Amino acid sequence: MGIKSFQGSRRAQQKTMDTTPIHVKDYMTTKLITFKPDQSVEEVIDTLIKNRISGGPVVNEKNELIGIISEGDCIKQIHDSRYYNMPLNNNSVEKHMVKNVETIDGNMNIFDACTKFLDAKRRRFPIVENGKLIGQISQKDILKAALKLKGHNWK
Repeated sequence: MGIKSFQGSRRAQQKTMDTTPIHVKDYMTTKLITFKPDQSVEEVIDTLIKNRISGGPVVNEKNELIGIISEGDCIKQIHDSRYYNMPLNNNSVEKHMVKNVETIDGNMNIFDACTKFLDAKRRRFPIVENGKLIGQISQKDILKAALKLKGHNWK
């Protein structure tokens, strides 16, 4: 006696190509407020406050990333100037910026970027291509991406 199957005929499943962008470059900010190494920390503080941002990349004249300066770097400088009784002026960004900057590849998957944010405990990562700064991804950009991807299969 043969084995009978009670399953009906199956239709071939169609593979649909999901074109929802899930790469960092699809959600990064490209209109950046950047700083120059010879700017004063006071100028940076003024720019951060006026633009309601917490920091930004420092670039040279060729738009190459050379550092990042943040509110925390500025606060440290204010603290040190008071401690050593030295005025804020004549303090350049270059003296207070973080020089060893970790970047993210624009082709990185948004979910891998989440992991990088969690591991590094950073608020933003610059994106560099061919040595030039092309954008920045922030934690807020990741949150916006997650809302757009809501309801999609997160594989």
